[in-house]
Amino acid sequence: MQTSNLDLRELLSFKPQGGSMSFLEQRIYFEDLYSQGIKRMDLCQSLGPDITKSIVIKAGFTKGWLVAERIRRSMPELWDEAKMGKLGPLLSSMYGFGEMLYNQRQDGIINKPLVDSYFVGLFEAEQQLELIGQSDEAVCWEGIGFASGYVSNVEQRTVYFMEGECQACGDKYCHLWGNYVEEWGDEITPLLPFYNNISNESVASQLSDVLEKEYQLPPIIQTKIKDTLWNSKDDDSYPVSASYAMNRLLDIAANVAKAPTSVLVTGESGVGKEKLVRFIHDNSQRKDKPLVAINCGALAETLLENELFGHSKGAFTGADGNKTGLIESANGGTLFLDEVGELSPAMQVKLLRVLQEREIIKVGDNSAIKVDLRIISATNKSLEKAVEAGEFRQDLYYRLKVIELVIPPLRERREDILPLCRQFLNRFNDVLGKSFTGFNHRAADLLLNYDWPGNVRELINVIERAAVLGINAQIQPEDLPDELHTLATPTSTHDTILSLHEVERCHIISTMKKLRNNKSLVAKKLGLSQATLYRKLKSYDYEDAEG
Repeated sequence: MQTSNLDLRELLSFKPQGGSMSFLEQRIYFEDLYSQGIKRMDLCQSLGPDITKSIVIKAGFTKGWLVAERIRRSMPELWDEAKMGKLGPLLSSMYGFGEMLYNQRQDGIINKPLVDSYFVGLFEAEQQLELIGQSDEAVCWEGIGFASGYVSNVEQRTVYFMEGECQACGDKYCHLWGNYVEEWGDEITPLLPFYNNISNESVASQLSDVLEKEYQLPPIIQTKIKDTLWNSKDDDSYPVSASYAMNRLLDIAANVAKAPTSVLVTGESGVGKEKLVRFIHDNSQRKDKPLVAINCGALAETLLENELFGHSKGAFTGADGNKTGLIESANGGTLFLDEVGELSPAMQVKLLRVLQEREIIKVGDNSAIKVDLRIISATNKSLEKAVEAGEFRQDLYYRLKVIELVIPPLRERREDILPLCRQFLNRFNDVLGKSFTGFNHRAADLLLNYDWPGNVRELINVIERAAVLGINAQIQPEDLPDELHTLATPTSTHDTILSLHEVERCHIISTMKKLRNNKSLVAKKLGLSQATLYRKLKSYDYEDAEG
């Protein structure tokens, strides 16, 4: 999983009845701004501000160090991003410290400081202003402690932060910066007594026994929990989209909806063509009129004609009365022709007449009926190739394809995978009476790295299966089907022991195939330079090595 895919819903787990809550699999509890502020005021009065400041900084250091340790042990795939400084700002925001405006990471030796951050809304500054009023000095003690502990663990060297500007002092933001202890100048000297020699090594030593015992404990099956974290949407609305490709497509579709133009929606099976058609209709001036859909490949030609055009009384045996066809039923609204590529040549001619003349003739009747409708068609076939093969009329093709909207497959818009998973899990919570909060981060990683050949339709089935089988607070890897577990897993048969070279070869080639030979993406996923990847592929005689 990448930092950009992290979401509070994959990291937070809790029981609806109360009793326990965990973040990054670490027990936490709620504490409100005011009660904590009063506790801090009382400590200052009882122990003095200097001792209180030292206690708060040390508590923050320990908390930050533990967060980094959880990432290192539980989510090693994120550790490189943590060392590059991408993860810390996100986690501090998730913990509720405040909103980061700017963060820069340097080497701390030639280019100083190591970390330079600007925040707004840090909770300690807000606490000070709400309970006491403006301060003469910076007050974000836990904030600098948390940052110091987190970065110390990541760097495996003791790092101390200090705060210059602070919103509690009337500044526009809180400015925190940190560096290795030995690289600081005289400016850190006034803060050193408050850190009281706390270091990366001292905290690691103090907590090592506790952590080892904790990791030896068997996993606890948590009580099913109620999902209170969803940004839920009406399931009839268009699925959430976080990718540029889908957001761009929806922007175009919203503009297209304003005109009565014919639209052809294309894309692989299961990508959500029907949803996009509904989106266009609901954003058009015809939204208060019917949206009538028919699957052109589901009915024989004679039945399809009768369904589309209707019939008059006596048109054939059994026609005891007039029947209103779907085209006439859609008058004033939208007619959606799904799998339009399956229309027979005869039906193509009849449909072309509807588009040209805006009228229909019922089966067994001679009089024309005027209709005002918009036609949106969809197919997972290439109509252009069907035209070239003589299977589809070219004039009808151009009539239907005034505007073509192509929905990309799910594997090409991976940013949408987790938002969709969350939405559908929310749906199955309601349907099945379950109470999942989200997905364990390892399960989320499996979902992100699967290719989804069946697109959104397959994703829905996978989430339903997981919701039925799951018994924990979050969906776990074991709740997902076997095919999601096969990514980059070298297989051995008959207990054969593979060499490290062979394991590496299987892993790299499997990843190349999984990511469709996208070498830059493969190199990034595997943590290799592109030059190293090319060299290894060439040594394996991989057929696409020169591609």
